[in-house]
Formats: sequence, structure tokens, C-alpha cells
Amino acid sequence: MFVNLSNHPSGKWTAEQINAASRLYGEVRDLPFPAVPTLATPDDVAVMADEYVARAFAMREECADNTHSFAVMVQGEFTLTYAIVKRFKEAGVTVVSAVSDRVVSEQVVGGEVRKTAIFRFAGFREYV
Repeated sequence: MFVNLSNHPSGKWTAEQINAASRLYGEVRDLPFPAVPTLATPDDVAVMADEYVARAFAMREECADNTHSFAVMVQGEFTLTYAIVKRFKEAGVTVVSAVSDRVVSEQVVGGEVRKTAIFRFAGFREYV
């Protein structure tokens, strides 16, 4: 099972990214990354991390396909991402981030520079 803990729903991924996740880890399930309040304390972030790690493990228990390994893609606010990744790594879980090539083009329209960024999926990289 592959848990997508990010603000990038798998329904909007390219076929290439879905296929890579499915081939490597099986069923892909989304767990939206939460908003972290700007006034959150480190203790608040720790509580959030514990909650989202528990949610991901609960999803694993619900998964009918146990023929693949369990992995989690974590991408979001930096301090919560770090706390979540640390907990998963301590539990022996594979934790990854999506890797993409960023292609930026610029054009001048009415005196304004407009940038367009296209992200091309290039794989998954494990947190170390």
C-alpha cells in the first residue's frame, strides 16, 4: 500500500506517477496533509504528527492487498513533514517524496513577466 500524505490528490497525478506508485507499493490511498497553524508550538506539531502517523497505519490495516510493502509519501509543511517522517522511519516504514523536473517558461504580457512552471514526474526518492 502507498499512502499519499500530501496536498496533491492522486486523482490529479499523471498516469506515470500512479503506475509507478502502484507497481512499487500496490494500492494508492490519499490522506490529505493538514494545515499547520502559524502559532502551532512544537508540542502541537508533535501531536499532529502522532495523529497522522496513526491514521496512515489505520489505513494499512484496512488494506486488502498485503502482497506489496507499505510506503508513505510525505510532502507538506516542513516541521510537520520532518516529525512525521521521523516517526515512520523509526517504525521501519519506507517514506518517500515525489521527484520531478521543473520546467519554467517566461513570457512578457502587457509589460508583466508571467512564469509558467510544469512539473514532470521523475520518480520517488526515499527519505534518508
